[in-house]
This record gives sequence, structure tokens and C-alpha cells, in this order.
Amino acid sequence: MGKVLIERKDNGVVWLTINRPEKRNAIDFDVMDSFKSTIDEVARNKKDKVLVITGAGEKAFCSGGDLSEFHNLHTKDEAYRMLSKMGAILYSLVTLPKPTVALLNGAAIGGGCEIASACDFRLASENAKFGFVQGRLGITTGWGGATMLLEKLPFAKAMNMLMTANRFTAQEGYEFGFINKLLSSQNVKAEAEAWLEAYISQSAGVLEAYKKTAIRKWERTDLRDRMFEEINQCSILWESDEHHDAVKSFLDA
Repeated sequence: MGKVLIERKDNGVVWLTINRPEKRNAIDFDVMDSFKSTIDEVARNKKDKVLVITGAGEKAFCSGGDLSEFHNLHTKDEAYRMLSKMGAILYSLVTLPKPTVALLNGAAIGGGCEIASACDFRLASENAKFGFVQGRLGITTGWGGATMLLEKLPFAKAMNMLMTANRFTAQEGYEFGFINKLLSSQNVKAEAEAWLEAYISQSAGVLEAYKKTAIRKWERTDLRDRMFEEINQCSILWESDEHHDAVKSFLDA
């Protein structure tokens, strides 16, 4: 079993499952490479209609970057190489010309929220929690998540999520518009598949045409450049003592 599982359904739905439950489905470089290859393949494959991203198990969707692997990145340049790699992947995800869905089967923390923000829709188990907790580690969103969130939510709601670094329940996320659909915790995948029916019943050409209307806007408003300015700012904060001390305390806890 690999770190990422890919399931391609006959109805055009592609399931990407981060398969690291022992690491709360954290992202490492291997997972990044699998994300990139899957996004590229879905973009090319005319039979693929929708990409759904979720996590293995019931506890975590994704806990963000794997701190046990990335804690040895100390300087701005070292951090930027890692952050910009995932940032480029998430830009390709947000501009994938097909609908994308994040199925939050459990906690979505830090970079996990950035992945969710890159998707067009977010479905969540009623028990799921999420939060842009990067501020508690002395950094900001490092994969372009704040820029993407501000494209999806009104300013005050997005800034509340980012600046407080709080964790929210799925119900709270539904109330302020981050979560599009709440699912019972019994069988979230089956419920998600039922929700997807309204989309996959449409032709691939129609789905792609609508998605491209959003992509044109993002291209004309320099979404990629804005994301990478955000990534650069995070890399500056990354090399601060505040960040390294916070990571050490987290790993030692």
C-alpha cells in the first residue's frame, strides 16, 4: 500500500486518498509527487470528470506538512524550496479544469486546510474539525492557502479563520460557508458519492467549460503570482527563532 491511493471509477470520479493514517495523513515529498502526477493525469484524461481528495481512516483528512520530515529545514531558501513545490501543485489543483472536492473525513489542520481551500467544494463529516493553525507555529500559510481562501470566502470570514489560528467544527464551517455539505459520520464516502451524482450526470464538456470561467478570472488577477508572494512571506517567517522554537515544542510534546 502506497502513501497515496488512487481509485478511478467508471462514472468519471477519481478518488485520491492520502494513506498515512499513522502520520495523520501528513504531506511529505512522496505525497507531493503523487499529488502532482494524479492532477496531471486527471487534466489529460477525458474520461475523468471529478477529482475527490480525502484521507485514510476516520481521524484525519490531512494534518499539513510532515513536521518530522520538514523540521530540518532551517533557512528561508530551504523552506522556500519545499513550500514552493507544494504551492505549485496546489495552483495546478485550483486551476484543474474539472470540479474538485475535498472530503474532510476527519481533522484538516494547517496545510490540510490549504489543500481543502484549493478545491472547488468541501464536504465534511459532522465530527470533522479544521483550522489554519500555522500562526501557532510562528508562520503563515505556506502553500498559497490564504490567497485561495480569499477567493472562496468573504474577507472577514477568511481573515477570522486565518488570523485567530483557531480550530472550528464542521458545523461552524458550514455556517460561515467553508463547508458546503455536512455528512453523517456513518459512511461519508457513500454520502459523498450520492452528493456527486448531480455533477457527474452532466457532460464533461459542460463541467470543464464552467470551471474554465473561474480559471480565466484567476489567471487575469494573477492568482499564481499572489500565491507565490504569500509563499515567499512564509519562508521568511520560517527561519525565525519563533517558528523553530514552536516546532521543537510541538515535536517534544
